[in-house]
Amino acid sequence: MIKKAKKITFSTFVQTKVTTADTERATKVQSANGIEYFISAIEQLDFKYDEVLGATQIVSPVTFNLYPVVMDSENIPWAEANIFLLSKIKNSLKVVMSTYASLASDLVAFRQFLDDSRINWMDFPKNKLNRPTYRYRSYLKMLIDADDVAVTTARRRMSSIIAFYRWLHAEGVLMPEFPMWKESDRLIELRNQYGISYSKQVKSTDISIKAINNNNPYSDTLVDGGQLRPLPIKEQEWVLEALLTLANTEMTLIHLCSLLTGARIQTILTLQLHHVLTEIDKPNLFEVRIPAGPGTGIDTKNNKKIVLHVPLWFYQKLHTYALSLRAQKRRQKAVNGNTENQYLFLSSKGTPFYQSKADLQRFNKDFSLHHAKNGQAVRQFITEKVVPLIRQRFDTPNFNYKFHDLRASYGMNLTDTQLELVSKGERSLNEAREFVKIRMCHESSTTTDLYLQYRSNLKLLRRIATEYDQHLVRLIQAELEMNKL
Repeated sequence: MIKKAKKITFSTFVQTKVTTADTERATKVQSANGIEYFISAIEQLDFKYDEVLGATQIVSPVTFNLYPVVMDSENIPWAEANIFLLSKIKNSLKVVMSTYASLASDLVAFRQFLDDSRINWMDFPKNKLNRPTYRYRSYLKMLIDADDVAVTTARRRMSSIIAFYRWLHAEGVLMPEFPMWKESDRLIELRNQYGISYSKQVKSTDISIKAINNNNPYSDTLVDGGQLRPLPIKEQEWVLEALLTLANTEMTLIHLCSLLTGARIQTILTLQLHHVLTEIDKPNLFEVRIPAGPGTGIDTKNNKKIVLHVPLWFYQKLHTYALSLRAQKRRQKAVNGNTENQYLFLSSKGTPFYQSKADLQRFNKDFSLHHAKNGQAVRQFITEKVVPLIRQRFDTPNFNYKFHDLRASYGMNLTDTQLELVSKGERSLNEAREFVKIRMCHESSTTTDLYLQYRSNLKLLRRIATEYDQHLVRLIQAELEMNKL
């Protein structure tokens, strides 16, 4: 069996140093070969706000959950890569461990390439094509050409390795005779949330992999935080019918929440009990507004403050579910128990479907998992239960959908309703655009326009395709008649 570099994840990690027996809070350790030594936790200065004293300094140990470690092919930690990771993590104002897990995976991919190619990653010879950075770029380009990795993945991996080498150089660990790459300044064009263009100066290297924007406005998908496919009404009905047949209350409510509010999976799955506990009896009220984002306990993309517009009838369903015996039993099994700050949706074992950023920020010495909960159970339910049932029941062997397609479906349902009002003269196109933008919580109107243009683009594409097909048929028939075939 060929050994390869890999990433392992520690459930809990406490940074320690070797010390003496008389050091305060020293712990004795016995190695596998019987050698005894003492360690103590490395501590760092943190700031804590006290209502009386204000901001005060406190000393706390360096501790993390779900800590990634890069191992080489001999199952030995790659020292420089792991010190680089620790440096990045300790210097982060807000640690999101999934980011560093991704960085660790990029370092592992690089180490596997080095080992397979027998390349010394610290050797930079005169011929630049033999330098590890240039050789890795060529390797990634080859993977792209073979369609083994996406351009975005290759670009991220190369960027991670550039950051790694920059750090090595800044720390004085690596000072090669010949340059690791050629660097230059360039201007890039960006757009702000209002769609206004502006320029930004960035450092560019000749080993960076450029990501080509190949968005196709005439595709059946649109770009809204990923390639999403709005499901036609018929397919939405299939999904709902399948969910009702499968009779999983939580999965049904989670799907409905996305279809009715357009919320992303992290937002839905971090809803807490107290968000739906208010009993509302107002006959003239048609929706309930729930703030989400920083300070609310509900996660949002890029920590943006948004408002969820929940239809009143569906809010009442959530309220009923929250008070049900089924939900209470799940909360009683959960960490922190049946409290108002508990997650609304939990598995039958009382575990969350998605761990909020706030939960992941807090160190838990009893944490035993080697991965974070980020909606895997919902995606697995779709893949293993919903999709197979729909394919069988409706004889659609190629049917598929992702959870976030439901968000796009909500956006298109909303857009179709607004454009119908525009066609009747009851609303201007600009008013329809702003309404969809606000409900979808879009940063830029450019994203909203994708929804407004989606139907017309598809209709135009199909009309052109049909006309072209008919044109070819006429040409072929004329040719056959001319040659008496």
